[in-house]
Amino acid sequence: MDVGSLHQLTTLIKARRAELGLTQAQLAERAGVSRWWVGGIEAGRARAELALVLRVLDALELRLMITPRESRRAPGTGFVKAIDLDEIIDDYRRS
Repeated sequence: MDVGSLHQLTTLIKARRAELGLTQAQLAERAGVSRWWVGGIEAGRARAELALVLRVLDALELRLMITPRESRRAPGTGFVKAIDLDEIIDDYRRS
């Protein structure tokens, strides 16, 4: 699944947890986080610590892969253009 927003990531986490038949408490125990934290990430709280998100994905037997979007490639080359952090933040705010 191509995840491009916090909402998509949280939807994926919730759906995978349900697919595995886990409660929020069970997932929290597997990932070493609190049940409150799992509820928060599923609700889309934007302040989720990345290290904890990665632990939850691991507990759900999911792997995070980051690939450049095609629009970020320099035209006519296989090289990725320099990343503009302001553009990324603006994209995030718009979603």
